[in-house]
Amino acid sequence: MPTLGGALKDLLFPPHCLGCGHRLAASRPPLLCPCCNASLTFLRSPLCSCCGRPFAAGADHLCGDCLAGHHAFDLARSLLHYRPPVSNLILALKFTGNLNGLATLRALIEREGLLAAFREPDLVLPVPLHRDRLRARGFNQALVLARECLPQWRRKIAIDVLLRHRPALPQSLLSGKERRRNLSKAFSLGQSGDRVAGTKILLIDDVYTTGSTVNECSRVLRRAGAERIEVLTVARSLAPGILP
Repeated sequence: MPTLGGALKDLLFPPHCLGCGHRLAASRPPLLCPCCNASLTFLRSPLCSCCGRPFAAGADHLCGDCLAGHHAFDLARSLLHYRPPVSNLILALKFTGNLNGLATLRALIEREGLLAAFREPDLVLPVPLHRDRLRARGFNQALVLARECLPQWRRKIAIDVLLRHRPALPQSLLSGKERRRNLSKAFSLGQSGDRVAGTKILLIDDVYTTGSTVNECSRVLRRAGAERIEVLTVARSLAPGILP
């Protein structure tokens, strides 16, 4: 129930939909109008029971890539299909440092109950940026998402366990094969890498496209003795026609 202070704030600073800009009745997240909210595509069963790729029908089962053992992680799940309005929120965060969408993304994760798919981790590892890109951008969007969207596991977040020691071309410019080659040997363990052995790890990133980035991170962690590796991304980029 809205408080008097909240009602006064909404009166003085009217909230607007983060998707289309239409005025909203209240500032309680998620800040999306009914139309933009209806356009969200949540990724729900049926899914690949490992990588989370959606299927048109049937029950959860392993996809061809996971049956072939192409992934080094144990589980990957994404909240939404990567398209407007959620893609706009992620791009605004990633390239302009706009934090306005964080509370909305957190509210959607909570509303959907996405975290129920994961085991409680021992370590939460945001996918790292190379120091040059981190210096240019000023922040790591995966770390920002982890801190905002996983408040109950905030103390488990570690930024010195996994490092990106080799710069690479932006993944968005490359094909799937080029992405894998681009990331080869790009990640390594940091000063606290000895904490990995025998642990359950949750990797956090903004978007799952081909899975190359989180898979390469998982390979490094697996070699270091991680017991279980799970991956959480806010959105997943899907080829046209992959959704029912």
